[in-house]
Amino acid sequence: MKNVLKTLCLTGTTLVFVLMVLSCKDAKKEEVKQVKNALTDPGLEYNTYTPKATDIIISRSDYANKLYGFWLGQCIANWTGLVTEMDKIGNIGEIKTGPFYTREDWGKPDQPSIWGEGLPSELSDNIDFVFRGEDEIWGADDDTDIEYMYQHLLYTNKTSMLSGKQIKEGWLKHIKHEEENFLWVSNQKALDMMLNGAVPPETSDPNLTRDSIYDNYHEMIDAQLTTEIFGLFAPARPDIALKIAELPIRTTARENAQWISEFYVIMYSLASEVDKSLSQKEQIAWMAQQAREHLPNDSYAAKMYDFVKGKYDSSIPWEQARDDLYERYQVNQEDGYTITSKNIFCNGCFAAGINFGASIVSLLYGEGDLKETIKIGALAGWDSDNPTATWGGLLGFMLGKEGVEEAFGRKFSDKFNIHRTRVNFANDGLDTFDEMAKKGIYVIDRVVQEEMAGGIDLEKDIWLVPKEGL
Repeated sequence: MKNVLKTLCLTGTTLVFVLMVLSCKDAKKEEVKQVKNALTDPGLEYNTYTPKATDIIISRSDYANKLYGFWLGQCIANWTGLVTEMDKIGNIGEIKTGPFYTREDWGKPDQPSIWGEGLPSELSDNIDFVFRGEDEIWGADDDTDIEYMYQHLLYTNKTSMLSGKQIKEGWLKHIKHEEENFLWVSNQKALDMMLNGAVPPETSDPNLTRDSIYDNYHEMIDAQLTTEIFGLFAPARPDIALKIAELPIRTTARENAQWISEFYVIMYSLASEVDKSLSQKEQIAWMAQQAREHLPNDSYAAKMYDFVKGKYDSSIPWEQARDDLYERYQVNQEDGYTITSKNIFCNGCFAAGINFGASIVSLLYGEGDLKETIKIGALAGWDSDNPTATWGGLLGFMLGKEGVEEAFGRKFSDKFNIHRTRVNFANDGLDTFDEMAKKGIYVIDRVVQEEMAGGIDLEKDIWLVPKEGL
């Protein structure tokens, strides 16, 4: 009888154990199902793929967290940089703004911008970080809104590469045709040309964009603000990133302005390939050097990068490097950078070149530290919200959502209002970083399949990215 009872007890225990195992397996299946449901694009047919030993494996859910960090980091940096935008552009020409800011100016009263009518920024009385609390909403700006639009156009057109016609239709639908439409010079010129029938890349052709004021729209900053995200759409494959970014870049840029924009796209793509065992400083240095190799050696873009890198390597303060940059390129017009002689309003303070030089100052001297990079970018001068947004987005991506929050020791809003600057989006233009990241994952799914000939394993929630040249 004891043996029978013992057997029954053991059998019962075994049954309980088996039920627990089955329950765990069911829970795991449900978890996988939920992941698939959360990150499966209903508009894409996922192909069967045979993995290769050389494939780069990237977690899609981890990448979604990084995309969240990209949007969050970019918004923080963009709005912080807006406080000092065009406060300091030098003392050449009709507008003189006095000595440039230094690190000692952080936290001190903001000074008027060149178009501030003698008033400091409305965003902050002092030069400091600009945040949006958990119950507030981030507003779109020109450093975030066209990237948002390009992601939307890729997804809704179910394509991995936008055509000139799709870009034109998207611009005309989502950008106001009259001021205030938050466009800079090249973007405004491109829109005007689209309204008159032009299709990208005609919109940046120097032979077609001549103007009675100046004929160098293709040399302005605009593409730098709007195309970095294409690097994130091609993780670990800068060759593919450049391919899908080419037409969006050439919508407004040629030559040096184009190469500078491509520099940023390459760095964004390499953020998925960089050796994570390196320090953040070392990762940034490696990525920047890889992107530098793409710049033509005889271009002023390459020479600006090398000039700033030399200053950084010599261990002089960043303020001195910035001042030397100004002296060499805006005062002395060396290395073929002749914007000053063109007598453009504010001496080309929104030109691609000088702002690229300033961005490299903040990148190298920031050494991968998110807060320090934003601070230097905001204080460096010229179009200060552009370099801050570019590197805030890149470092935010590398850190992910939690890393950005940890860097600042606080939580932020996850809400984004694209209708602050653009029009004709769903839900009155209100979106969230989670949803924006999810749409980014779907865009990358298509890029991985159609442009990389790679694969997506939905069960493991990974991309299988073939290495370049293999």
